[in-house]
Amino acid sequence: MAIQIKTPRGQIIQTTTRGGEVRAELTWNPNFAPARTKRFSRAQVFVDSEVLRYCSALIPFQTGMLDKSGKLGTVIGSGLVQYIAPYAAEQYYNTATSRSYDANRGSKWFERMKVSYKQDILAGAQKLV
Repeated sequence: MAIQIKTPRGQIIQTTTRGGEVRAELTWNPNFAPARTKRFSRAQVFVDSEVLRYCSALIPFQTGMLDKSGKLGTVIGSGLVQYIAPYAAEQYYNTATSRSYDANRGSKWFERMKVSYKQDILAGAQKLV
């Protein structure tokens, strides 16, 4: 008697000999890891891009350099979004959450972006994975 279990990652085949000895063989699918890595990498590119895109409308704007520093300081797909302007941390942590010229722009733009767009970003990433 043979029992066979197949999954996308591989398969297990269990056989019982006439003498009652049970043997199990585990066979990994060699294409599984590269295919999953590719999907996860695509999803990470999507998440990084969406974070930059959605945060762009929330970042304080005077010359536009703070927003551009996020695009320059981020390697899309790395999972790390960085705003590299020297004053970025000061603007993020120590300023008002809105501006007189635009009530949406202000400090803690990433946290405020997550409240509004987290589910959209997760749904898009889920489709890619």
